[in-house]
Amino acid sequence: MSAGLGLAVLSLINLFNYLDRYVVSALFESLKHSALALSDENLGALMSAFLIVYTLSAPMFGALGDRRSRPRLIAAGVGIWSLATVLSGFAGGFLALLAARAAVGVGEAAYGTIAPSLLADYFPAERRGRVMAIFFSAIPIGSALGYVIGGLIDVHFGWRAAFFVAGVPGVMLAALCLRLRDPPRGVQDAAPSAPMPPTRSRATYLRLVRNQPYRLTVLGYAAYTFAVGGLAAWMPAFLERVRGMTRADATVSFGAIVVITGFIGTFVGGWLGDYWAKYSRSAFLWLCALSTLAAAPFVWLALTTASPGLYLFSMIVAQLCLFLSTGPVNAAIVNLVSPLERATAVALSVFSIHFLGDAISPFLIGTVSDATSLAEAVKIVPVAVVVCGLIWVFAARAQDRAPC
Repeated sequence: MSAGLGLAVLSLINLFNYLDRYVVSALFESLKHSALALSDENLGALMSAFLIVYTLSAPMFGALGDRRSRPRLIAAGVGIWSLATVLSGFAGGFLALLAARAAVGVGEAAYGTIAPSLLADYFPAERRGRVMAIFFSAIPIGSALGYVIGGLIDVHFGWRAAFFVAGVPGVMLAALCLRLRDPPRGVQDAAPSAPMPPTRSRATYLRLVRNQPYRLTVLGYAAYTFAVGGLAAWMPAFLERVRGMTRADATVSFGAIVVITGFIGTFVGGWLGDYWAKYSRSAFLWLCALSTLAAAPFVWLALTTASPGLYLFSMIVAQLCLFLSTGPVNAAIVNLVSPLERATAVALSVFSIHFLGDAISPFLIGTVSDATSLAEAVKIVPVAVVVCGLIWVFAARAQDRAPC
């Protein structure tokens, strides 16, 4: 299978990855008022349980991805998460639903840690910003489809049917994965790395932690994921509960904003990053830092204004600025490390950004909402956006100072 077809298959899997991940957010209000009678803390825990298991599984799959067949590992992961999603639709209580959503994390960890490494070996460094933009543009599209499909199916057929629809396509995608080729590690780099004997995973992780530009990039990404994950999990419920929208309008309108701004922002960010990289080695990180800091005031306005028009304008600008970072930050991560350690580097990144990011924020927002209100709880998000932008400024400066 050619590199272009490989990118298409992996991007399609990424789309369904995020459709599956965010279909549960579209169902929050139904789950809250169903026979399960879940609290906001319970609802936040559904997202956090998935992300905790995803985070804890990532290092294992990262180590395997640097040594074993990457297409086979991805296929296994897709199959596991699809089965777990279907089982979510059969849950008879909170604990059963929590266990099923947690199991989704095992399957997605296999895919999420390995796919960027495989793409880096399909395409040369000068095209990686655009390639990562194409691959990660599936995130807003998949997330939006999760909101829209989940919300519409919920309204017409109930929340259980939404899980069945989200889970079934993964079986076919798992079969497609087995046809992907697995090129030698580093084959697309200017100076391909010579094979070397395997090193212990602990030594690899220690080298990565000592890599200051990589370390700061991942810490900034964690703050970004905290903000974006909290926003993505709670916005449909926020629009219904605080802004008074109907359930269908809340999920469809926010889904439309995400898919349009995400698609445009991700592609523009990838192309801008590749262009700027011709003149600055830290271009990807500077683009991430500046666009995220620009997003912060608009996130605050979108969550606090009572004007529907100002909310719409602010949310569109905020999401556009946030999505500009999607391709560049992932291109920066694979470029800051050795080709032989990329899957491990992505795994450590996945572990860190979710453990410190969206494994916490949905649950934290739900807990604060139970104690105060959802309108107050979501104000955590813009603070995290500012922290993210500042850390990426330090990461860019560290890359500028690092030896070539």
